[in-house]
Amino acid sequence: QVQLVESGGGLVQPGRSLTLSCVASGTISGFYSMAWYRRPPGEQRELVASITSGGHTIYSDSAKGRFTINIDNSKYTVSLQMTSLTPEDTAVYYCNHYQVGGDSYWGQGTAVTVSS
Repeated sequence: QVQLVESGGGLVQPGRSLTLSCVASGTISGFYSMAWYRRPPGEQRELVASITSGGHTIYSDSAKGRFTINIDNSKYTVSLQMTSLTPEDTAVYYCNHYQVGGDSYWGQGTAVTVSS
């Protein structure tokens, strides 16, 4: 069982920056990945960025060049540094932990609203 707690969401003006954090706890071993997904209003949940315990990253087209995902394996934390935010980035952001050969877990989400 893995528990994920996100933090850092809030209201931010367009063009500004925001950093989200996710702390994982529970049974974590072997190879795993952590990721940030988001669900914009009225839309489906989509992958924003992911990173493996080995450091391999994947970014969505909208995130590439603006967002940076980082992982701290010793602390089982993952962060998402977001810059140049636009209203299109408004969404509930979810942290995901996937254990290779095991299960996938989700956090409760943290809301990000980009508006002037």
